[in-house]
Amino acid sequence: MNRLPNLDALRFFLASFVILFHIPLLSKNQGLPYFDSLEIFHKGIQAVYMFFVLSGFLIIRLIYRAKINNTFSIKQFYMRRVLRILPLYYLIVFFGFLFYHLILPILNIPFEINYDLKEGLLLTIFFLPNVFSKLYSPGGILEILWSIGIEEQFYLFIAPLLFCIKRKYILFFLTIIVSLYFVIFHSSTFNVLREFSFVYFYLLFGGIVSILEEERKLEFIKRKALSIIIVTFAIIYFITDWLVVEIIWLNNFLTCILFSLFILTISYNNFGVEIKSRFIKYLGNISYGIYMYHVIALNIVVFLFLSIEKFDFFGNFMTVLLINILTFALTILISHVSYKYFELYFLKLKNKFRK
Repeated sequence: MNRLPNLDALRFFLASFVILFHIPLLSKNQGLPYFDSLEIFHKGIQAVYMFFVLSGFLIIRLIYRAKINNTFSIKQFYMRRVLRILPLYYLIVFFGFLFYHLILPILNIPFEINYDLKEGLLLTIFFLPNVFSKLYSPGGILEILWSIGIEEQFYLFIAPLLFCIKRKYILFFLTIIVSLYFVIFHSSTFNVLREFSFVYFYLLFGGIVSILEEERKLEFIKRKALSIIIVTFAIIYFITDWLVVEIIWLNNFLTCILFSLFILTISYNNFGVEIKSRFIKYLGNISYGIYMYHVIALNIVVFLFLSIEKFDFFGNFMTVLLINILTFALTILISHVSYKYFELYFLKLKNKFRK
């Protein structure tokens, strides 16, 4: 699958929104100074939703292109997903349970565990961390896995589904599926879908837009003025609350449209505007690790400041600034080491399953 411009950078920026969301939450929880007065500190969940749209956009695009070329293999599809996602996923699962059940008690740091270890392991190992997180709030290191669980659940059904559908009917069937699921998700009868965040419609919507682009049905959107408007609205969405709609179903629908069109715009309609910084692109390459490791890094930084008897020495402003800088720096460092010495091994294996 050929890479699209700017998406690596987008991954890093979205991961950064998630970090900015979690830093003041843990700082406040531990009695440290924090700052969250700007709207960008409250867009972590929305950044994850855009991750979902992006994943659906890329994965369904990949499958659709393979269907056109008669090269789609479920085995290859799952082997590539397994080798990219599961090694780091299970590493964080193992470390998360170790952290809350062994490391914190050794450090005499109180943390309430209100779940059975066997149940927690079963839910996370078999891709239901979203259910585990909502039921028990097991701690940030384990709670962030909820989004990976949603993606894994999506992959489990989307590949066999599209394998069985003829290429010319894929767009029709996906449109029917996302429409029905969107209605079911927001109906009062199926509260469980909202309770455990089974937001598959974000991924499906991204996929539909990718197919429309492949079939050249969105050419009218490629006008420069419209592209600028889409990007501007996306920026406004993340730095203000002006575009928030109180009606949940309408808010989700508009968000799906905006996120999908934004990803389409910066991928295909960018008029030569591309983020060419090798450093930013590399941060995009390691963004999966940045997302997975940032809570660990944040816990280390917060523990460091709590260990300093008079952290007031820095003043509130400097404390907040240092916590943010150190969390980002430590997250990037851990992610770099993980990517180079752990993830790359599996990525090289993954490339063997590329057609």
